[in-house]
Amino acid sequence: MDLSITTTRDARALQLRNWAAAILAENPGLSADPADGWRFAKLAGDASFRRYFRLQRERQSWVLMDAPPAKEDVRPFIAVAGGLAQLGIRVPRVLAADLDQGFLLLDDLGDRLYLGELTAADPQRVDQLYQAAFQPLLRLQSVSELPGCKLPPYDRTLLHSELRLFDQWFIAELLGVELTQSEQRMLHQLYDELIELALAQPQCPVHRDYHSRNLLLCADGMVGVIDFQDAVIGPITYDLVSLLKDCYLFWPPQQVSRWVTQYHRLAQNAALLSEVSPEQFLHWFDWIGVQRHLKVLGIFSRLFLRDGKEGYLADLPRVARHLLAGCAPHGPLQPFAQWFRERLLPRMATHPRLDAVAVQAVVDEKIE
Repeated sequence: MDLSITTTRDARALQLRNWAAAILAENPGLSADPADGWRFAKLAGDASFRRYFRLQRERQSWVLMDAPPAKEDVRPFIAVAGGLAQLGIRVPRVLAADLDQGFLLLDDLGDRLYLGELTAADPQRVDQLYQAAFQPLLRLQSVSELPGCKLPPYDRTLLHSELRLFDQWFIAELLGVELTQSEQRMLHQLYDELIELALAQPQCPVHRDYHSRNLLLCADGMVGVIDFQDAVIGPITYDLVSLLKDCYLFWPPQQVSRWVTQYHRLAQNAALLSEVSPEQFLHWFDWIGVQRHLKVLGIFSRLFLRDGKEGYLADLPRVARHLLAGCAPHGPLQPFAQWFRERLLPRMATHPRLDAVAVQAVVDEKIE
């Protein structure tokens, strides 16, 4: 998280800062003057219209969320935060809220994102970090509903709308490929199969973006969880896919399978998967991974084309690599994987805004 950008010339950011400082000033020992020893800086953003800032004074710090009401609704964040906290999951506490302005004052979980920790870690430490990240997931999956919060279902309509992002934004808009009728039928059949498999799994609360940019290593060693406002009730393997087939990291498929097996054992010990074999669980995991990475190819393309967020283009080759790795062990997915390699990878390789070297590495890779 970057603390280098001061935004006092941003009228809304200044309003947010003064709102938070006024609330904090009501506490004994804190200055009412935001200029008296206070530091205010923008943090790295996410894929939404929300913005985050850190307000600091001496050894104290808070995170401020700016969620323009015309674009974002903070109420799901508040509700889901409360439910996760009741399960013993470390999330930012909501200290104050102004729903009309879309302002939240949160406690600060720090800036040690899992992405940086995993990238810098040796294999033993990587394994420890993932074992730690399994624990909040087990807590989340221990209930059928989030306490005090009615989550929407990850139903057929939502699953289908997400999958359509792949052909609408990645294939058509980014790559400029016009699908034939037979190709459209092939994709729609694949979508139907992925949706049926997702709905057939045990359903539980799902974070929906449980990955290295939304997990933090807190000062006390606990795993902090953020960006949970889009939680739903959905397939039990979804968050594990987000974690282990992270769109910002890539681990060898054999290692991922070992972690999946370890998680399955933990879930069985917690009486979450008593009737599900390790093989069935891994099968679900791989197919949900295909669904997620198709969706993400579409979302990242849309973030660039519609919202001007160019940084996500660098992640597209890695997401394609995840997609093909997920297809590799499963015969029914081979026709689609072959089609993707022959029809779409060449277009990715010649796209002027994509890293041709990274795409070529995906072309050259042989995943057994």
